[in-house]
Amino acid sequence: MISTTRTRPPRIETVRRRLDRWRQTRRHARAPLPPRLWAAAVALVPEHGLYGTARALGLSYGALKQHVDHPDRQRGARRPAAFVELPRPRLHDACVIEVAGAGATVHLRLTGLTLTELAELTRLVACPAS
Repeated sequence: MISTTRTRPPRIETVRRRLDRWRQTRRHARAPLPPRLWAAAVALVPEHGLYGTARALGLSYGALKQHVDHPDRQRGARRPAAFVELPRPRLHDACVIEVAGAGATVHLRLTGLTLTELAELTRLVACPAS
C-alpha cells in the first residue's frame, strides 16, 4: 500500500513544475491557486525560507506568508459559527426624547422599553403612515 502523506518536503523543482503546469492549464488568469499547491509551497518554507520559496516559485511573498501563518486557510477549513443569544436589554433609566417643530417642542419620557421597541417608535415618529 502506498502512503499518501509525505515524510519529507517536496523538492522545489518539482513544485515549480507543478505550478507551471497549473498556470498553463487554468481557465482564468486570476484563478485561485489550489490548496494542494499551496500546501506544497508551504512545505518548502522551512528549508528555503519565505522569500526564497516565494521567489523560486513565482508566488506573492505576502500570500505565501498568510498560508504559513494560517494553515487552516490552505485547507479551506472554517470554524463553525457559534450561536450567541443576547438578553433583551431594557432601558433602566427614563429615556427623554425631545422633538422640536415649527412652533412647539414635545418632550417624551419613556421607561421600560427595549431598544428594539425604542427603535420602532423612532421609525414610526420619523415616517408616519399616510
